[in-house]
Amino acid sequence: MRRYIRALVLCTVFAVFSGLYVYSKLFYGPKRVFIPPRVPGGRRGAADRTGHQNPRWYNRYIMRQSEAAGGRGSVQGPPEAPMHLAVVACGERLQETLTMIKSAVLFSIKPLQLHIFAEDQLHASFVGALESWPGFIRCRFNYTVYSISFPSENAAEWKRLFKPCASQRLFLPLILKDVDSAVYVDSDILFLQPVDRLWAFLSQFNSSQLAAMAPEHEEPRIAWYNRFARHPFYGRTGINSGVMLMNMTRMRNVYFKNDMTAVGLRWEELLMPLLQKYKLNITWGDQDLLNIIFHHNPECLLEFPCQWNYRPDHCIYGSNCASAEEDGINILHGNRGVYHDHKQPAFRAVYEAIRKYSFGADPVPSLLGPLEEALLKTTNTYCGKSHELLTRRLARSLGNIHVARPGVRGDAADSRRRGPGRNA
Repeated sequence: MRRYIRALVLCTVFAVFSGLYVYSKLFYGPKRVFIPPRVPGGRRGAADRTGHQNPRWYNRYIMRQSEAAGGRGSVQGPPEAPMHLAVVACGERLQETLTMIKSAVLFSIKPLQLHIFAEDQLHASFVGALESWPGFIRCRFNYTVYSISFPSENAAEWKRLFKPCASQRLFLPLILKDVDSAVYVDSDILFLQPVDRLWAFLSQFNSSQLAAMAPEHEEPRIAWYNRFARHPFYGRTGINSGVMLMNMTRMRNVYFKNDMTAVGLRWEELLMPLLQKYKLNITWGDQDLLNIIFHHNPECLLEFPCQWNYRPDHCIYGSNCASAEEDGINILHGNRGVYHDHKQPAFRAVYEAIRKYSFGADPVPSLLGPLEEALLKTTNTYCGKSHELLTRRLARSLGNIHVARPGVRGDAADSRRRGPGRNA
């Protein structure tokens, strides 16, 4: 019995010492560390020698080497997230859309990501025009040109709703699935202020709001919806969808109240039943459908002032946009083709001034001067009498434009190769 006890004690002592030996090797012996391979052409600095002690060092190392390979000597943060701007162009809308894009790029501060939805025969013309713009302008934006697309089972019906392709905007949250937020504008929009100012409304959304639009009218006595609509509409005078700011992540996730079912419907479930119910009662196509949606879901909409969607209706019978009277016009909306006829010469004058402006020219004598001279010839019209509203904000925006100087083209070309960035 004693022999068994002695054997048990010896085995226990042996096991204890073996455990201590293994423990010492694990925690006090030499360690194996990963040394990242040296990038050809890279330079090692003090951070490299102590990097393995910092768990985030390797990420900084790779970032620094990537910048060195691109010819940059200093460490920079991640690129600034772009603002997303979407537009739809069909038929004879090529030049009008390019002029809208020109106004957006001219004045904006942050980089832009353009989403251009166009008929296939227009794609090459868009690419050719945008790629021909000078490098110091081209570096401010990226773009993608998409084909017009609707749900296959009802494509023809959607395409001919109101105007060719206009209802494409309803499907942007379903097509641009990786985009969180976007500004949609009609092709007949002109930015007189940076897109950044409109983009800032996203930060004013409360927890339920997912879109922002301006009222269709300010004055109920001359408004259309409250006098003629045969369907529900938002608020007192309806909303105009020519400028629409969207949090598309929320639009994809919310269940919308409606007058067709007792339960809420997702955006993709709502559109076709809504069209089928109201297609004989709507006049303005997809804009009417948006009015119906936000009539039942008013908590989802932020209403921004009419100066962000200023149309001939705001001056044709006398000035009736209080925010524009107070602070000028931020976005001009030339609906009803007024850029291309002589019915509203003040609107056409602004369009022609921006269309004819050459990138890099001094904007005061090249754009603002000719525009003010042309507007003085329109004072026989109601909108022409309000011409100071058309140039107040525009003059401030033009003052911030970077004027290209001789020798700037080399730097501009480098900027274009680096991709979009902040304008000067």
